[in-house]
Amino acid sequence: MSLVLSRPRPHRQREPAPPNAPTSRRYRSGAPYLLAALFFAAYAALSVTKHLQLRSTGYDLGIFEQAVRAYSELRAPVSELKGAGDNLLGDHFHPILVTLAPFYRLFPSPLTLLIAQAALFAVSVVPVTRLAIRTTTPLLGAGIGLAYGLSWGLQKAVAFDFHEIAFAVPLLAFCLERLARRQWRAATAYALPLVLVKEDLPLTVVAIGLYILLNGRRRLGAGVVCFGILSGLLIVLVLIPALNPHGRYDYFGSASPDADGPLARLLLPQVKGETLIALFAPTAFLALRSPLVLLVLPTLAWRFWSTNPAFWGQEFHYSAVLMPIVFLAFADALGRLRERRLVQPRLIGNAVAVSVAVSLLSAPGLPLSDLTGPAWKPSPWAAPAREVMAAVPDGARIAVINFLAPQLTDRATVYRFPTALDSGTRPEWLLVSDPAHGGIPVFAWEISRLPQLPSLGYRLVKECSGIQLYRLADAAGPGRSGLGA
Repeated sequence: MSLVLSRPRPHRQREPAPPNAPTSRRYRSGAPYLLAALFFAAYAALSVTKHLQLRSTGYDLGIFEQAVRAYSELRAPVSELKGAGDNLLGDHFHPILVTLAPFYRLFPSPLTLLIAQAALFAVSVVPVTRLAIRTTTPLLGAGIGLAYGLSWGLQKAVAFDFHEIAFAVPLLAFCLERLARRQWRAATAYALPLVLVKEDLPLTVVAIGLYILLNGRRRLGAGVVCFGILSGLLIVLVLIPALNPHGRYDYFGSASPDADGPLARLLLPQVKGETLIALFAPTAFLALRSPLVLLVLPTLAWRFWSTNPAFWGQEFHYSAVLMPIVFLAFADALGRLRERRLVQPRLIGNAVAVSVAVSLLSAPGLPLSDLTGPAWKPSPWAAPAREVMAAVPDGARIAVINFLAPQLTDRATVYRFPTALDSGTRPEWLLVSDPAHGGIPVFAWEISRLPQLPSLGYRLVKECSGIQLYRLADAAGPGRSGLGA
């Protein structure tokens, strides 16, 4: 027997791998990162070209740049555009912005914020695609990653300047990927920093803690719930009021009771239902089959309960934080259906095809479509505006219209025109636009103030294509008007 056992086994040649096997393995490992790189390029191109075309705004790119600039100079995050001396942490709680200060110190420009936001959104593509590949196939997972990157919530956020929620998107994406894989501690590590992004996100942290608790990790889940509740109360009741000029949290007013009842408040008007349909349609509504989708409830609840109509619809940046939740819930739902063999594999492929189709069909009406042409067309006001702004000295105190404010926040103290005049602030310089002389179209309440400027002591010192630079006459001194064509 020993001789038989010691007999050398015949060498068995390994069967050749299928022709597409090596490609499939590379695709599995590289697809999330390739998609992330492609979307980073697209997001950055869109936001940078918008800024160079003077389509970014003081509200909100200029405001956030002033905060990050202050952090980079080791100052409190004061934004003169919001109001003279206003600490932004007394408006919304987003200390996580301090992490951008070192980058801004090296590259002091609003483009630093825009590129950072593009990178943060693009990074979130990795966990979404990675989980989708894990629960389906490399090809289907890449399709889900593509649909996510094209999702309307991310595109609207990229197109509307910069916002602190850019940090929440990747944190939520990595957190939910770990929740789907039942890696509770890793999920917790991604969830806890959300309280530093914005004051509404502790509610989401509470929901994450409840999810962990209900999945059997009671001590860890209860700890996350308590952390979310306590941090939220501390932020809204103590920290923000302490830094607010009026000593309160200004947004409590939008949460006042409604005489029509809570159900009507949450579901009406119709735009709220349209938002829900738009949210789940890109997943063929299959995201609703995953318990992860419940994590959208805190954000939807405060938005729909608010009396501010801007929160109800699909515009601006408010839905960006919902996108990773919905698409990761979609990937998780497909995995559950596949594991339990509740549907045929062909139907899973059809669901992904629907998701990609919905995203592609809606693409022409979304911001990234500008990259097919409009994004690269120069603004007729860009060159004249830059010529006029070149006359503004570094460090100047200047009130600026909304569309030109972020062009100067990296080198001047910028106030909002005409709000600064009404608040008693007397900046030395004013930068405005007069559409009657070919300038950038501006708000009616900005135009109405232009005839009053000479009576307020301001003298026109430079004008080009309707872009006008004024200076206080007593600051300019006699004979120093410098009027230009």
